[in-house]
Parts: sequence; C-alpha cells; structure tokens
Amino acid sequence: MSGLPLTHLSISNGQAVDIQNVPVLDVTEFREAIIDAVGHGLRISALFGQPTDGGRVRLWAVLAYDSQSLLLPFCADLSEEHYPSLTPDCPQAHWFEREIFEQWAIYPKGHPWLKPIRFHAPYRQNGETSLAAGNPEVGVTDFFRVEGEEVHEVAVGPVHAGIIEPGHFRFQCYGEEVLHLEISLGYQHRGVERNLPGGPDRRTIHLMETLAGDTTIGHAEAYCQAVESLSGTHVSARAEILRGVALELERIANHVGDLGALAGDVGFLPTLSYCGRIRGDVLNMTALICGNRFGRGIVRPGGVGFDVDPAIVDELLKRLELVEKDLAVAVNLLWGTSSVMARFEGTGAISRKTGREIGLVGPAARACGIDRDVRRDMPLGIFQFAQIPVSTWDSGDVMARAHVRWMEIQRSIAFIREHIVNLPGEEVRTTLSSLAPNRLTISLVEGWRGEICHVALTDAQGRFSRYKVVDPSFHNWFGLAYTLRGQEISDFPLCNKSFNLSYCGHDL
Repeated sequence: MSGLPLTHLSISNGQAVDIQNVPVLDVTEFREAIIDAVGHGLRISALFGQPTDGGRVRLWAVLAYDSQSLLLPFCADLSEEHYPSLTPDCPQAHWFEREIFEQWAIYPKGHPWLKPIRFHAPYRQNGETSLAAGNPEVGVTDFFRVEGEEVHEVAVGPVHAGIIEPGHFRFQCYGEEVLHLEISLGYQHRGVERNLPGGPDRRTIHLMETLAGDTTIGHAEAYCQAVESLSGTHVSARAEILRGVALELERIANHVGDLGALAGDVGFLPTLSYCGRIRGDVLNMTALICGNRFGRGIVRPGGVGFDVDPAIVDELLKRLELVEKDLAVAVNLLWGTSSVMARFEGTGAISRKTGREIGLVGPAARACGIDRDVRRDMPLGIFQFAQIPVSTWDSGDVMARAHVRWMEIQRSIAFIREHIVNLPGEEVRTTLSSLAPNRLTISLVEGWRGEICHVALTDAQGRFSRYKVVDPSFHNWFGLAYTLRGQEISDFPLCNKSFNLSYCGHDL
C-alpha cells in the first residue's frame, strides 16, 4: 500500500472493529482516497449513506484490497447537501452514487447520468429534496436518446413473457446495430434494507434468505458471518464444511441452469433439455440435506440448521457422480457444435481494462481475465483451509462467460467430493451471544454471481444501526448494458443470459 494516502485502518473479511477506530475524512480527502486507491488496483465493495443524529448524512466506503486480503473502511461526514461526484474519475462509483442520491437526497455534483435506480422518495427530507432522483412514479424517467436519420428506439419490458421480475431495457439502434442500451430497474423495490435496522430479530434470517431467492445460501452465509463476527461466536469446523458444500451446490445448480439457458437462446435443444433436468438433480441434493431445494434453513447464525449422517453423505456422493457424468455429455455438446460456437464466440465482449474500470465481479469479471474470487482473496470459513482454483478466461465474450461456468462446476464438484467425506465429529451449531455495541463488520462471500457484500454497524445497544447489502448484480448490470454496444439487437437474449443478473437482488 506504499504511496496510498488512504486510511489508518485495514481489516480482514469478517473482522469486527470499534466504529470509533474507523477514519473520518473530510469530503475532499474521502473522494481523493477512493479515486487514488482504485487507481492503484483496489476496488469499491460498498459505498453508501447513513443518517446521523444531527440530521446530516455520513458517507461510508469499503474498498477491497484483494492482493493483500484486506478491506479498508472509512467515512466522511457531509456538512452540505452535495459533494463532488466520484463517477467522472471512478466509473465504479456510478451506480452507488445514484443510489445515495435517491436514498438520501445528497447531490453528487458532476455525475454524468443521475437518475433513479429504484424509484422511491428519499428516506430523508431536506431543503434540496427537489434535486432528488426519487420520483415515486415507477418507471417514469428520462432515457438517453441517440438522434439521427434511421436511428430508432426499441423498448423491452418491464413486463416479460415468463415468470420473472420486471425490468425495462431501452435500445437505441441503427438498423440491427445497438448503439446504446439503457437498463431501468426498481419496479418491485421491496425496501428490505429499511427493515434491517433495529435487528437482528426472528425475521432477519428470513429476509436474508429471500434477498435473492436463487442465492439463498450465499446471502444467508454473508449475514451469519457478520453476526458471528459481531458476537464473537465460533463456528465448528463441521458446520463450516457443510456451509461450504451448500454454497458450492448452489453455484453448481445455477451455473448448470445458465448453460442450459444459453443453449436454448441459440436454439440448441439437446443441452437445454439435459441441463434443465440436471439442475433439478442438483437442487434435489440440497433438498436432501435440509428439505428445501433452494437451501432455506441450512445456514444459521452459529453454524447450520441441519446435519448429515453417513447415509446422506453416501447418497450425495452417488448423485454427484451421476451429475458429473451427465453434465460432461451435455456441456461438451456445446463446445463441439460449430453453430453454437459461432454464436458464442465474439458476442458481447468486454475487455479486461473495461471490466476493471466498471467494477465487474464474479464469472463476468473472471471471463474478462480478471483474477478475482472472494474464496481465495478474502477467505473465511472452510475456504481459509481449502481453496478452490480460480477459473478465468480472457476473451470476455459469451463463450468466456459460459466456459468459466463450466470450469467452476467441475471444481465445485471436486471440492464437495473431497470435503463431504472428511467431516469432523463436532456439533453443528453454537448459541449466538449478544452483538457488541458500536461495532462495524464487513462480510464477503463469493456467491455464484460474484461478490456478496454485507456491511453491519451496531448502535450503543448492540442492534443494527445500518445494514448495507451489495448483491453482485449491483456491480454487473452496467456491464450487461456495455456488452450490447455495437452488437445486433438479436444478441441481447444471449448476452443477458450470459450474465443472468438478479432483479430482486438489485431492488432491495
């Protein structure tokens, strides 16, 4: 960190610290620290606002220093209702600053495209509320327009032809070529984060498991790591292994579903059909452990809610072997079919440089050649002792995003096979103690879409004063928009599925 005029505090993933030890910078220092750090290869994991007792807003930043396995939290107390925008010098901040503006009516001067991302009135009223992006009429906003002869506009959604959350896509096209895609979300903003302060309570774990239903285990684990850190609770090795197995089963199931859907988007029905069935087989393996196909009930504060006996372990291994064999057939059909490869290769490409600048995470980042994975870079739980090799590709296109998924499936299968048979004989759950007061903790988990970030702050009574969730989709939606530049509009379904981002994980 030589040469970085940043902070006096760096912490590990899952480490709790006294809030008083977190550096408080002035706004100019805050902005410069973020820009300088990102220029040196750090990245923004979280950037958010918190109301203060004086009616002002405190800005919080959490930077990830992956190469050193460190997280750098710091903050700034705003004395005005505005500050100089980070986005022109740090594109990673683009989405975060729009969120801060909408939630707290704090105006980032110089932001290039300040508009709602969830369509709600500001949480805090002030004299400049008229500047706030929070138009309560959902979906009513300005869209970027390209002017010129033969330029036309195509609108898709927000209602889609399937059981799916709403989201609106606005294409500016010249013939079949997409010049610009703008994505508008927030049609089912649920206000989950607004219900977390004052917790944890009996409903908190339910909220965590439903932040994004296909990432039940990932978000539940991030939450449990946070409260275990704040309470000083030790989780047994047996429970940590079972959590790791559940997380990798979630990854396999979703990656299998995505590979099948990608095949379907190019009309290749054999892999589509196979993967649809195999995904169900993997979900049923999760249900074998806890009775729920999406893993509800597995991860609980202090450990896990379900144990496995030798009979369940044997059954899991048998099913895992069948899944592995069937997947090898189904997925290798893709790579061996020239018509599929002609659609995958070169479609929706993002360079490594662009991926870093906009802050991509997960398979979308690794497909650009960005060597980034929380399981290795910020290890916690079982991943402190058992690493999974990071899967990367360098072409940044649909082919890369598909191939990264296939590599991760194979490595997750190997991880489960190795560790499910080496469970130490310990209790799987410890009683959680009270949370420490006036503390900050940051919990990162590598979900199947990428980095999940939970930031928890407690008050003087040991209750949540602010709980911030950053789903990986929040980082990656702009990446999807970028992939369509210069592509034919008919490539949109394929690019969209190669990211497979979450509406509900974004609309918290």
